[in-house]
Amino acid sequence: MGKTIILPEDPDFYTKDEETNSESTSASQNENENSIIENENSDNEHKGKFFVIQKGTCQCNQGFKFPNFKVTSHQKHYWNSHESDNDFLAVTEDDLEFNPKVEPFGKCKLKPSSSGYLPCAFAPAGKWLKAYEKVKIMEKSCLTEISELMCASGGKITILKHGQQSELGKRNVGKANVQEQQILNPIIDFDQYREEIEKLDEPEVY
Repeated sequence: MGKTIILPEDPDFYTKDEETNSESTSASQNENENSIIENENSDNEHKGKFFVIQKGTCQCNQGFKFPNFKVTSHQKHYWNSHESDNDFLAVTEDDLEFNPKVEPFGKCKLKPSSSGYLPCAFAPAGKWLKAYEKVKIMEKSCLTEISELMCASGGKITILKHGQQSELGKRNVGKANVQEQQILNPIIDFDQYREEIEKLDEPEVY
């Protein structure tokens, strides 16, 4: 059975869809549950995925750096935080800025020059795609691990880390790409880490 989402009394937090009794549900201001989507059919691509928070990171297939999100669409809802910690702000389809704001992905592979790649000049081509439409904050759908955003320059931005876990859990470590993890964590022997983490219990989500 799915978990229950608690709705606040603040009328600004309700979506038009809710007022007409549609399937869309507004997120609560500080909900410690439902940080992972569990109440979907097995064929739904969002099932088992985490919602993304501000301290999560993303990647561009034409860039070199991995910026954090910058939530500007609201200051109301926090995933998995009992306190109003901005790191845990829920990211929505309208959050199109990153931290750092200037050259968020470093250099751009689509802009080669005689002196190397030119700096990233990120410009969003519309809103985030594949947002979870059944949970909304002020009429804006929340992002999950599968959400995508296109850059006007041609790059495709995807979620690298949703931000809700401090480290790779036992559930995911077996599926992790060793070469990618070695680049992200060069001082760690990932094969050894995998052996150690598989002996431990799943770390708790924040």
